[in-house]
Amino acid sequence: MKPNRINFASPQLQFFSEDQLDQLHFKTIEVLERVGVEVNHQEALNLLKEAGARVDGQRVRIPGWLVIEALRKAPERIALCTRSGERALQLEKNQPYFGLGSDLPYTFDFETGERRESRKSDVARAARVADRLDNIDFIMSMAIATEFDRFSYLHQFHAMVENSRKPVVFTTRDGEDLEQIIEIAAMVAGGRDELRYNPFIACYAEPISPLHHAEESLAKLLICAESGIPVIYTPALMAGATAPVTLAGAVVTANAELLSGLVIQQLKKEGAPFIYGGVATILDMQTSLMSYGAPEFHMNSMVLTQLSQKYQLPMFSTGGCTDSPVLDKQAALEQMFSLLTAALSGANLIHDVGYVNNGLTQSLPSLAINNEAISLVKIFLRSFQVDDNTVPLDVIAEIGPRGEFLTHEHTYQNFKEELWSPELFIRESYENWENKGAKTLEDRAREVVQEILAEENEALLDPAVNRGIEDYLDRV
Repeated sequence: MKPNRINFASPQLQFFSEDQLDQLHFKTIEVLERVGVEVNHQEALNLLKEAGARVDGQRVRIPGWLVIEALRKAPERIALCTRSGERALQLEKNQPYFGLGSDLPYTFDFETGERRESRKSDVARAARVADRLDNIDFIMSMAIATEFDRFSYLHQFHAMVENSRKPVVFTTRDGEDLEQIIEIAAMVAGGRDELRYNPFIACYAEPISPLHHAEESLAKLLICAESGIPVIYTPALMAGATAPVTLAGAVVTANAELLSGLVIQQLKKEGAPFIYGGVATILDMQTSLMSYGAPEFHMNSMVLTQLSQKYQLPMFSTGGCTDSPVLDKQAALEQMFSLLTAALSGANLIHDVGYVNNGLTQSLPSLAINNEAISLVKIFLRSFQVDDNTVPLDVIAEIGPRGEFLTHEHTYQNFKEELWSPELFIRESYENWENKGAKTLEDRAREVVQEILAEENEALLDPAVNRGIEDYLDRV
């Protein structure tokens, strides 16, 4: 007897076969064994030497078996929690989540439209808006608290946890302020043990391409390993500048940086949570800019996602970003394209949602538009189901030729679940749109943001906890 229910897999987009992925892996091992990486951190050098790597000054050549050991020890699945400790994001194969990016030096002022330097209040506003947008799953700072200079990262973290309950991916200057941010996070979580077992934070850190692990980068990697904090160790390279101009060469360079970082982390603490990923884009040869809209960038991200799944590691990818200086038609096309390709690749944490201007400028209306675009992408990813309800043979027989399904009970019971209803995009006649003010998509997005900012902020921290954080920031 044939089953009457089949769950079809969600659509996926991949470039390489398993055999081709093996070739990328083997070429990466060749780079690590023959070229090696530069390690500018004494403890990391000691760990590598004791484990059997070949250490010559700061150049380290890592044997393939050490990579295999590290992959075996690293967790294949990581859970990130809300601020209150409830598990929210399950980072596992083909489970995408979407979130902000970090550290934008400029902001389009929401009231005046002026492009100016970012401030702590811009971090807070972005967190408040993202907290209310249903399709934004995690928070990053989206701006730099430029007025606080050396302590900007601490104030950015404070602004995020004060204004959003969602999981936080944060950045730091060095190991010192990483320790300070972990201390603040422990205040929010209710202690170091609670933070370790139910982490609502993940630290973003970068090696320096090509093939260099800086002292600050490794300090963050080792502190996170010791503290049990998930770390996203992400190469940020440009094909043609800090990596080979060929896409496969750029991917192998990124992979060598990732796997060597993983080896160091696992030597420090077996089973420490590691999130694989990379920003492997291109140097635009006409403008010398690092491109966020380049198709090659998102092709590389898809291949890195395939490698992450081969290695059974959670993946940090990119989507919802654009090179356009402003929120225009180019921005909409590039943002939607990158969201869809990242989601189809099966990546987990898809960041930089709402970026404009080559990753330099914050736009809150852009964030609201991307929230709607993500809703559309999620519908596209939803798998088809074939069963007695989705193929209602009795209903089809009852209606028959030349009938209508609009008034049938089956339509009433299923249309809300089956059909996507946009909230920000419009489906109206020209006359109705004109009569309602002829508002553009950006106009409607601005109204959504304005409504959120006008409401009372429900995400504020407990006053006692907030006072404790403010006192700690004053002491620091």
